[in-house]
Amino acid sequence: KYDWYVDERSNPEKSTEAAVKYLKRLNGMFRGDWHLTLASYNGGPGTVQRAVKRKGGQPDFWPMADTRKYLPRETREYVPMVLASMVIARNPERYGFSVAPAGLPPTDTVTLPGPVDLRRVAEWAGVPVDEVQRLNPELRRWTTPLRGTAFQLAVPAGSGPAIDVRLAELSAEEITALQWHTVKKGETLQSVANKLKVRRTDLAEANYLSARAK
Repeated sequence: KYDWYVDERSNPEKSTEAAVKYLKRLNGMFRGDWHLTLASYNGGPGTVQRAVKRKGGQPDFWPMADTRKYLPRETREYVPMVLASMVIARNPERYGFSVAPAGLPPTDTVTLPGPVDLRRVAEWAGVPVDEVQRLNPELRRWTTPLRGTAFQLAVPAGSGPAIDVRLAELSAEEITALQWHTVKKGETLQSVANKLKVRRTDLAEANYLSARAK
């Protein structure tokens, strides 16, 4: 998911799950051929399908990669690099790499009732706001999504119960970083943006509207 509030491509867990699902789908399209699967992951399935057709319908990556005629240079080089990375990953020390396991920090998960200012969460958790943002890399703003009812926010381990208490105590207006404006008859997106001193495109996207909306 990608919008004004979130970019889930920046979430390691969600982006990995999405990549695996996409690779599985591509692998089905190319009948289990992982070389063509990886090529299509990089260059797009349409690019690879057209290359196979131009090659006479022979689904073999390596002959197509031997020439500039069929695939872009980046795609021709991508597949060997992935295969080389797999070989190195199986035995990194042999190739001069020292790899330390990447452990995730312990966290609690808080279910939010609506948009919440990350600075308030950081205050309740007793940590800098940068720490809350680091635990939730998909968030692009200092607020959770406007339509994020039941949004799952990762917070430092042990801080979840205290944050739940504060969320229950305060009203929605007290915990949000958003400004609210009731549109009056005759107002346009541009006039409201001018009044609030924000960019028109930001105002549209923050309200899930098309940039062309009036």
